[in-house]
Amino acid sequence: MLKRLFLLSLLLIGSCKSTEKVKKGLVTNEAMVVSARAEASKIGSVILKQGGNAFDAMIATKFALAVAFPFAGNLGGGGFMVYRLENGETGTLDFREKAPMAASKTMYLDSLGNVIPNLSTTGALAVGVPGSVAGMFEAHKKFGSIPMEKLIQPAIDLALKGVLVTKKQANRLNYHRKKIVEVSGDTILFAKPFEEGDHIHYQQLAKTLETIKTKGKDGFYTGGIAEKIVEVIQKHGGLITLKDLAQYNAVWRNPTVFNYKDLKVISMAPPSSGGITLAQIMKMIAPYNLKKLGHNTTKAIQVITEAERRAYADRAYFLGDPDFYEIPQKELISDAYVSKRMESFSFDKATASTSVSHGNIEIVESDQTTHFSIVDSFGNAVAVTTTLNGAYGSKLYSEELGFFFNNEMDDFSAKPGVPNMFGLIGAEANSIAPEKRMLSSMTPTIVEQNGKLLMVLGTPGGSTIITSVLQTILNIKEYGMGMQEAVDAARFHHQWLPDEILMEPNSFNKKTILDLKKLGYKINESNSRIIGSVDAILVLPDGKLEAGADSRGDDAANGF
Repeated sequence: MLKRLFLLSLLLIGSCKSTEKVKKGLVTNEAMVVSARAEASKIGSVILKQGGNAFDAMIATKFALAVAFPFAGNLGGGGFMVYRLENGETGTLDFREKAPMAASKTMYLDSLGNVIPNLSTTGALAVGVPGSVAGMFEAHKKFGSIPMEKLIQPAIDLALKGVLVTKKQANRLNYHRKKIVEVSGDTILFAKPFEEGDHIHYQQLAKTLETIKTKGKDGFYTGGIAEKIVEVIQKHGGLITLKDLAQYNAVWRNPTVFNYKDLKVISMAPPSSGGITLAQIMKMIAPYNLKKLGHNTTKAIQVITEAERRAYADRAYFLGDPDFYEIPQKELISDAYVSKRMESFSFDKATASTSVSHGNIEIVESDQTTHFSIVDSFGNAVAVTTTLNGAYGSKLYSEELGFFFNNEMDDFSAKPGVPNMFGLIGAEANSIAPEKRMLSSMTPTIVEQNGKLLMVLGTPGGSTIITSVLQTILNIKEYGMGMQEAVDAARFHHQWLPDEILMEPNSFNKKTILDLKKLGYKINESNSRIIGSVDAILVLPDGKLEAGADSRGDDAANGF
């Protein structure tokens, strides 16, 4: 009798598991915003309800994130936008930071030619010329339909009203507080500890936003604000001048576009490495039946890992700012080239990264970025990834202006072949030069199927951005997941060097991990780094929109 009851209980447990409800994201009929904070998503959604388009909502959301998410949302950083209009037209906007005019190739090296620790990551010398404000005004000039003042005002109201500190935000602020105080002093807003439930009021940031609202782009890049930016940066040993700010411009670029089976993928071109690297990986894995191999199985992980290994090796060697360096983009993503790259792959054992071409270069890049995705009721779609690079950027905070400055200079190759703060290595293509834009892994991406909008997505995560976007697309296309399920699924990452598979801890089958180790793969389940925090939108077969707001953060969706 006991034996029968035991067997019955096992059957019931198995039955419960198999019928376990898959988490579904917010579903709306017409429009949606998904971002790192509920406050920002709501502000963007309100703009859409008022008849604004995706670009209007993007601008409002971006300024709101500068208030609600100082960890990565910003005025003192930069980023990329990929868009798709209702008529199918696509394009990108590059508002990535630039090196100051006084920057030099050897500025972070000592007299012996060695990289000086922390010089490119912390403090004023790490700051690149910010592009976020210029990017928003450039996008508005081309696509905006609501006056800029109305798009900035909600962020001002939010700054004055105050932002609720979440548990995750409190942990981040307190973790980085010591370094922030070291750089910016103990009298600034972020010098004191914060607890969950606190409210932070951003009086000075509200004043800065008010000036931008009144005076436009010039209100940031010239005049009083520009003078204060230069004053605080130069006071702390940085290089940015008034001329650097006045001459900054955002640039419209053609996207990187490629096909994966019946999908058309539209992603960011250099100086982002995202589109080209994503294209290489997806073209390398296309000949393999991932659906048959199964989700996160040993063989599926092998195929994806080996493609990633080869693509990241190319990334390190070939990619940089296209305004300074000729990038062989067509060759890198050609079918013939990517096919040849996978010739050395075997299911029998791991390929050593040292045996893959250009094996002296390793890749490191900031995890502390933020992404948001928007679809409006007209059918326009926008994917935006923006960053300060490190957590709270360079840790340099202007109390008078109310925002942090980036540490994007670390995304250059301070010395070819030497890894940056995130372990990423670069070559001559990404060396430092005056007014050059540093290489990035940011991968805002839009996906079409049969000529129609299917997905809008992107993520923070530094060098893991590309692989997080990749796996989210595969989870939808190959494994039939919904968007929230695809976003929340366990992720892994390989970037050529270090030669290891980074895996989310306690998320993968133990036998799979053991089998991979037997094949010669090094597994790192350390929880020290995130593997993305994807914010995405999926167009369902009935035309409705499903959000994927990553549960790894405070991310939230809003729409109607």
